[in-house]
Amino acid sequence: MQKADMKSARRLVAVLVASMAAVAGAVEVDGVAAQVGTTAILRSDVADAMRRRGIDDSSRFEEVRNDLVERTLILKAAAESKMSMQEWVVEDRIKSIIADAFNGDRNKLVDTLSREKVTYSDWRRRIKEDLIVNAMKWNVVYKNVKASPSLMKAEFKAHPERYRADDTVSVSVILLDPAHAEARADVAELIKTNSFAAAARKYSVDSHAQQGGLWKDVKPAEVFKTQICDEIAKMPVGTVSDWVEIEGWSFLLKKESESASRPRTFAEAYADIESHVRETEAKRLYDAWMERLKAETYIRIY
Repeated sequence: MQKADMKSARRLVAVLVASMAAVAGAVEVDGVAAQVGTTAILRSDVADAMRRRGIDDSSRFEEVRNDLVERTLILKAAAESKMSMQEWVVEDRIKSIIADAFNGDRNKLVDTLSREKVTYSDWRRRIKEDLIVNAMKWNVVYKNVKASPSLMKAEFKAHPERYRADDTVSVSVILLDPAHAEARADVAELIKTNSFAAAARKYSVDSHAQQGGLWKDVKPAEVFKTQICDEIAKMPVGTVSDWVEIEGWSFLLKKESESASRPRTFAEAYADIESHVRETEAKRLYDAWMERLKAETYIRIY
């Protein structure tokens, strides 16, 4: 399991626990934010959802309330269609969370929930509801999304500016850590008689060292610190920079090539066009679905 996945799983458990604890501990009289059929969405439900998403901007209260209205409509539609989520699917999801966030120890999850005064059944119910919502969205929306050739061609023709190739550069880097800064002289001597790539493979601790230090067709601001970007910007193609030192780390740069922004062909932009069309179609289908569900259900916003 990748560290990023483990961190994501831990965050999921943390927000679920925190949100359920907030609901369990609420004793003050609450206000109704919305009524969806026979289900009341409380203001504390909205605040809880905002906490789960890490939203602390009160101006987004209505946005999150509307999301909860739609979630309630989806759960209602699932119940009316007699859609069920098999218990083994729920257990598999819980096992995945336990494996990622608690090193496979279910007792650690139970202890965490107990400390936060959240029952396991309430926590499990939220997991199950999330799975149901996602399954409904797949059945009604995502499995029906199609990026047809006609839609893709129309998108490409209507919005050519979306599919331009960005300014990019290819730059080779030799990076020395602070403990080996004295190797600067050796590197400078080596590149007089050998390629920059050979020197990078021998001396550099950069992540691309085994590729001769080459960062190919990158947007500098996305991968390098500002000081390095500034140096690259002023370098002519084919030149080697002076050493650039940042917090004891020594960088030597060679600008291999640069490409200005240009229109891409349909074939070059195909994947991006398809992705945008699918995203647009998914939103269209989802919005139409929500309109149908709202037309069939009594909804009152407070």
